[in-house]
Amino acid sequence: MGPILETEIAEQPEVVESFLTSAVDLTRRIADDISRRDISYLMIAARGSSDNAARYAQYLFGACNHLPVALATPSLYTLYDAPPRLKGALVVGISQSGSSPDIVSVMQSARAQSQLTLAITNDPASPMAQVADWVLPLCAGEERAVAATKTYTTSIAALALLSATMAGDASPLAELEKAPGRMRNALAQTQGMGALVERYRYAERSAVIGRGFNYGTAFEVALKVKELTRLVIEPYSSADFLHGPISILEPGFPIILVAPTGKSVPDLVDLASAARGRGAELIVISDDKQLLRAARTPLPLPGGTPEWLSPLVTILPGQLFAANLARAKGLDADHPIGLRKVTLTR
Repeated sequence: MGPILETEIAEQPEVVESFLTSAVDLTRRIADDISRRDISYLMIAARGSSDNAARYAQYLFGACNHLPVALATPSLYTLYDAPPRLKGALVVGISQSGSSPDIVSVMQSARAQSQLTLAITNDPASPMAQVADWVLPLCAGEERAVAATKTYTTSIAALALLSATMAGDASPLAELEKAPGRMRNALAQTQGMGALVERYRYAERSAVIGRGFNYGTAFEVALKVKELTRLVIEPYSSADFLHGPISILEPGFPIILVAPTGKSVPDLVDLASAARGRGAELIVISDDKQLLRAARTPLPLPGGTPEWLSPLVTILPGQLFAANLARAKGLDADHPIGLRKVTLTR
């Protein structure tokens, strides 16, 4: 699995809990500033795992704060020197290192256009943080494994905390406080996963399906599996998968469903039935008993997590699936082939 990666996966509940305790007052000040501005939408600049956190934000701020969320196109700012107008935007940069020049360029353009900027990063002294109006430090500690784990979940927690604080409702904040405990329960339920994952060591291709709040989780699970195991695996929403990609299903094809209790479950139940009808092999991350019974490889979740917070829990079996598959294939999960911890793109 990789001793460093294994340690950092296990640290996540404590890291998220520490972040939530330390960031409440700062997040309230940020939310107060946002409330005084004429903000009509969010623009988020991110790459890699941070981009998958941004996909979560599209559903989070849309459903809970009624704010549209756009994902920035950094190449417009760097390669094409054609930054769009950002009037009315809160521009958010999400980056574990805060160093990628293209993300920094988006933030610089926003500042030049007098738009409010927020940096969510594990390095509050980074170039991205230096050009932002506000900095929300993740305080996740050094992440030594190449694959992002605790910085990803803490980014999810930061977005959830900001959304709940902006909503001004005590109930979401109370639910968020319970999230680290639910993460601990989810990790406890993954014991013995290695034996289940062994059967996929010779798989050549796969797909991950999620929808709604866990659309970004599907992308993040696929990214972790690609990084750590070199398996060709693609993420989809269940709706998009029906528009053509479902044709890839065949007997023995492993397909991962991310399906916690929520509004997307009926759709995923239908997809699971269609996949089984084509002979595909289901790997199911869920607390739904019907879906878990349908799975060849069930990865159960603890129940009771609100859907809007479920990405903090659903990603954990996904991370461990990737790490255990890397071990089964004899790969070094701490140092994936051809990758570096910090990637600088322009």
